[in-house]
Amino acid sequence: MKENEIPSGANRKKRCIGRGEGNGHGKTSCRGHKGAGARAGYSLRAGFEGGQMPLFRKLPQRGFNRKRFQTPCAVVNLNDLAKLDSDKVDLESLKNAGLIRSNAKSVKLLATGDVNKAFKVSVNFISTAAKEKIESAGGNIVE
Repeated sequence: MKENEIPSGANRKKRCIGRGEGNGHGKTSCRGHKGAGARAGYSLRAGFEGGQMPLFRKLPQRGFNRKRFQTPCAVVNLNDLAKLDSDKVDLESLKNAGLIRSNAKSVKLLATGDVNKAFKVSVNFISTAAKEKIESAGGNIVE
């Protein structure tokens, strides 16, 4: 879509505030009288209810969520290994091939796809099915 093809009404004019009473947004400039919201640099914290006990603190915390304690892990499938130049599969080679992000700290190899080459695999985690497929193709897993 080009700039001249944007439908009318998609880009509204910016509200002109603080330019006199005539436009309806003068005097306090839509900020009300006094209080934190009327001051410059004020930003409302998520869940803040004006000093009242917030709803998320009123409700009881139920159950356990392991997401808080998990360490992020990049995922690579076996069919992605065809994009590698060498037969060595480790964190650095996967980063260089662009299969995982450069800031990834751990990798898990999953069994989606087939292996047609003997790979020497050295990753943090590997699924049992992926391990079997690599070993049946003549590759080996280095711990």
